[in-house]
Amino acid sequence: MSKTAPIVSIENVTKRFGSVVAVDDANIEIREGEFFALLGPSGCGKTTLLRMIAGLEEPTEGRILIDGKDMAGIAPNRRPVNMVFQSYAVFPHMTVAENVAYGLKVTGEPKARIEEKVREGLDLVQLSQFADRKPDQLSGGQRQRVALARALVKHPRVLLLDEPLSALDAKLREAMQLELANLQARIGITFVIVTHDQDEALSMADRIAVMRDGRVEQIDTPGGLYETPKTRFVADFIGKINLLEGQVMGADETGLAVQTADLGRITIPHEGPASGAVQLAVRPEKIAISRQPLQRDITLRGKVTDWAYYGDISHMYVETPRGLRLSVIFANATRAAVDAFDIGDEVHLGWNSADMIVLD
Repeated sequence: MSKTAPIVSIENVTKRFGSVVAVDDANIEIREGEFFALLGPSGCGKTTLLRMIAGLEEPTEGRILIDGKDMAGIAPNRRPVNMVFQSYAVFPHMTVAENVAYGLKVTGEPKARIEEKVREGLDLVQLSQFADRKPDQLSGGQRQRVALARALVKHPRVLLLDEPLSALDAKLREAMQLELANLQARIGITFVIVTHDQDEALSMADRIAVMRDGRVEQIDTPGGLYETPKTRFVADFIGKINLLEGQVMGADETGLAVQTADLGRITIPHEGPASGAVQLAVRPEKIAISRQPLQRDITLRGKVTDWAYYGDISHMYVETPRGLRLSVIFANATRAAVDAFDIGDEVHLGWNSADMIVLD
């Protein structure tokens, strides 16, 4: 199988629990060796989809193939996958080494082979020096690594991770995101992670499927989802966004001519069909803010109504005379940036038409 061939194929999969449709006609191909994320708000169906890949749930309709084989009726322990749960599920009465060895003992691996694989697994997650400790003597991040090692020593074709970092504090979670991404790159096993955290998915995954109400809204790279979202939901869910209403007046080789209440008539580079009423979007960090007029394709004036300082960035809200409220994010590149603006200040905003997005 080539590096880009699908290791997991989800074909027209629907899952119903009584009258509730948890997953609705999902179609996803996950490539061998990639880090893939299922991203969406609580209740969107992402965990149900992961559990169907693992064999803990069966599709109501459609089929799931792993390594080209239909998984219908195949028990979880006979699938070439392993799963790391949100709670880690490490055994408190066992040492780290015994936890990692557990699955190998269950399948009857020879003792010498178990010891070798446990050593390799602990080396992989940098826990060799903690082999004889019990889980309650470890930090949350270390317990998470024990769960990872226990899953990886089985050499699954696909590792499934269900919100594995949600129990960690913010700084440790950020550090573990990098560790997971680096670990996946080193060993080359396909990782499929479920998360509701946009930053987590963007920082780790090669590709992301954004889900909403059981349906897959868009599948793309992190950069593709952020810079070219296809729907308002994806644009709003991935990062922060400013939304405006417009009416398409025409199109030519330069792009779409759109009439807006707040910006007048503007031309936006755009490929593909668009007509009638459309929604336009621009990311807050694409908007420049200044006390002086700006040289940009699109400019307007406004007044600062709210301001939050986050150290590395500042986040401002500016209201125009017509009542349009825009979110602006800028880097605090100098120490003087903390005093750059204040609530009530009159400011100029500007951005380039190429930074605008036309949404379905």
